[in-house]
Amino acid sequence: MSAPPVALVTGANKGLGRETARRLAHHGYTVLLGSRDFGRGLETARRLADEGAPVVPVELDVTEPASVASVADRVRRDHGRLQVLVNNAGVTTGTRNLATTVTDMRDLFEVNVFGVVGLVRALLPLLREARAPRIVNVSSTTASLALTGDGRAIPGETDRRLAYASSKAALNMLTLQYARAFQADPALAHIKINAASPGFTATDMNGHRGTRTVAEGARIIVELATLPDDGPTGGFFHDEGPLPW
Repeated sequence: MSAPPVALVTGANKGLGRETARRLAHHGYTVLLGSRDFGRGLETARRLADEGAPVVPVELDVTEPASVASVADRVRRDHGRLQVLVNNAGVTTGTRNLATTVTDMRDLFEVNVFGVVGLVRALLPLLREARAPRIVNVSSTTASLALTGDGRAIPGETDRRLAYASSKAALNMLTLQYARAFQADPALAHIKINAASPGFTATDMNGHRGTRTVAEGARIIVELATLPDDGPTGGFFHDEGPLPW
């Protein structure tokens, strides 16, 4: 029998990450549940196991190169390949738009953008070895230049999203650029990468003010993580279909 596919979900000890890990476990994946606080990750893994969704907790701080390298080494040693990478770890700030500082921006970009680049770079050799590798970058509808430029009402605190929306817009461009780079390399062309918007989901990040459940928000993440071979790459989606950049 072949070994089950392996998935790594970052920021997975709660919220969307936890729900994504749970669903992938039910899909038959060996799920590595990444958590900056290993104790919380271990507790989440215990609860998921009780629900019939066993996962493997791993300590992972996406802003620390040594932590990223350690996880990459573990995946290489234990599995030899990685089928799914879900870049879910993300932060926001409660600072109002006009009060946002350079430090605020740097702190968000370290996690929401630079952390993704570090993980993709470290795990690319393992993704390359998988038959149908998938990368999902968890983005936000607030990152859409088109919707924002049209003055569309996007749920959430519009006066506090300058840093967050900017970081997610950068993440969207990373998604597109990685997709083009993979397609141009015959050894990487089988990797599909897409950005997912879960919508205004009730999580700790927004004080649970979101109007969608984590089950609803995780739907598009899991769909993109389990795409068939003829599925899209380099796209930006929510659960009703493509979103404008």
